[in-house]
Amino acid sequence: MNGGAEQQLITRTWRAIAVQTALVFAVAMVLLDGLAIELVLYTAHRDADRRVSQTLRDPDARTAPPAGIWVYVSERGVLRHSAGAPATPVDPAALRAVAAGEPGRLHQVRAGGREYLVDTRRSAAGTVQAALDLTDQEREQHRLYLGLAAAGAVGLGLAALVGAQIARRAIRPLGQALARQHRFVADASHELRTPLTQLYTRAQLIQRQYAGGAGGPHTAADIAHLVRGTRQLGDLLEELLLAAQLRTEPQHFGPVDLAAIATEAVEAEGPRAQERQVSVSTLIGPGPHTVRGTVPALRRVLTAMLDNALGHTAERGRIEVAVAKDPDGSAVACTVRDDGVGFPPEEAHLLFERFARGHHGEGRRFGLGLALVREVVHAHGGSVAATGRPGEGAAFTITLPAWRTGGPD
Repeated sequence: MNGGAEQQLITRTWRAIAVQTALVFAVAMVLLDGLAIELVLYTAHRDADRRVSQTLRDPDARTAPPAGIWVYVSERGVLRHSAGAPATPVDPAALRAVAAGEPGRLHQVRAGGREYLVDTRRSAAGTVQAALDLTDQEREQHRLYLGLAAAGAVGLGLAALVGAQIARRAIRPLGQALARQHRFVADASHELRTPLTQLYTRAQLIQRQYAGGAGGPHTAADIAHLVRGTRQLGDLLEELLLAAQLRTEPQHFGPVDLAAIATEAVEAEGPRAQERQVSVSTLIGPGPHTVRGTVPALRRVLTAMLDNALGHTAERGRIEVAVAKDPDGSAVACTVRDDGVGFPPEEAHLLFERFARGHHGEGRRFGLGLALVREVVHAHGGSVAATGRPGEGAAFTITLPAWRTGGPD
């Protein structure tokens, strides 16, 4: 994972923590607001029910009911009402129904644009109906809803701020740990490079001294293993150092001729290809093939792709390196195609994982080299893809942004 991908991961994690924290606060506030509203409504309804019921039970309250309550009494066809009440009952249908013998009930009705709580009962004095005007109470409840909604909106904003602050504090140690890890890899690779180079040089000198066979029949073979092992360690160290530099050092991209780098890489691998009896050819399409990048990093990419192809191509096999520009000129692609052992399509996701191993060829198809290829290409704003089948070879393609005349895009 390159530095940009790691930064994207940290950013996504920070946002996820912030959103989740804000959601937790928001849900808690909604629940508390809902509980408060339910409590207020329950208390108001219970109080209204109690006042209306008490008015019906109290004979004195029928003539002088509490404020806000109107009382109507129907006895032998004569209708009386309390002072200040309209002449027409709030719910005359309920009054007639109860007078006819139906049971009374407590319910809400709307009359004259206002809301009332009405209860109608039979009594010794006749049929009695009490009506409580709920309009002012409903308005107060609406104002309460608006107030709670405003408080909820403010609380949501505060929850988002708190969530962002908590997320920032939680993610900061992760970013610091990644930075320390990158510095360690870069420093360790840099410090180890010099002694490994010296060891490799001394091994080469010893190999030349014993080139004529002096020192015993097994000495030359042992020295050859020593030279090869030190070279492999040096290559691995260079890969680690380049990967660390891609993360920690800013890249100053410039115009790079990808076709020239591909040609140089093929020429450099010529002796090794001849030794393996593998044919390596280049196919360069119409140019220009200038991309945005850095020469050392892209040279390492092409070297790793060719090394991978040579490691999985049998004797008398063929490798082709093709460089082509997109029709619209926005990108340049380089494909390294071989007719070697290939790989199962289901293992395609493992190709660019660090130190993962496949089951074909020399086992280098899934190593640090291809993982470094992906990191370098992604750091250059490009993409990488691989296709293949067992026994039918494989093709690896990198696509990089083209360099526009006058500067980068």
